Amino acid sequence: ATKIPFRLNQNQALLTFEDEEVAQRLTKMSKHSVNLDNKTANVAVRPFELEMGFQFELHVTVSGKKINVSEIPELPIPAAWLRDKLELNFYKTEQGGGGEIENVTYNKESGTAVITFLKPGASNNFFGCTKYPFYAEGRCFKLSVSPNFDFHLRNFQPYCGVSKKTILLKGIPEVEEDEESVQDMIEIHFQKPSNGGGEIEKIKYLSKGAAYVCFEE
Repeated sequence: ATKIPFRLNQNQALLTFEDEEVAQRLTKMSKHSVNLDNKTANVAVRPFELEMGFQFELHVTVSGKKINVSEIPELPIPAAWLRDKLELNFYKTEQGGGGEIENVTYNKESGTAVITFLKPGASNNFFGCTKYPFYAEGRCFKLSVSPNFDFHLRNFQPYCGVSKKTILLKGIPEVEEDEESVQDMIEIHFQKPSNGGGEIEKIKYLSKGAAYVCFEE
């Protein structure tokens, strides 16, 4: 299930009823007089709406044509020459290379490169290989090799959730009682049919600060 966060602010409460008709009825009344700590408090009832957000599926696959290379040493040669040496080095199939190369993207500052082979599945030659020999300037260096991942977003959809069973109370005044006691008073008031209420599934009241409440879609 998708969890959608909602910011609950100070002196607010969220109430979720078993019956959505109760929540809709209370919302239409908009104002309620609630007995809190022997004082009558006028609180506002608002429909509960989640902020606009997005949900999507992220699909990750290992590229069959690309590999990532890192720990490439700094050598006293032009970047274009080093890129050519990388291409020659990873082309050689006799030492476990991937064959013909389509492209080499080299970043001198980070010492990394992405090698793209021409043949699909060529990167499979490097599965399980974390170090690969690189011959340049009469020396042999060990380069780090790792898979290249392709990321695809699917079923990208915006949402603006509205819970028909939940209401938002605003403007709850501060009283001397502790948070739990005030929450109990609110629950007692709104579960009484004589006040237009009904059975409550969940309630969350906040007297100070702010908190995020998660709803499952």
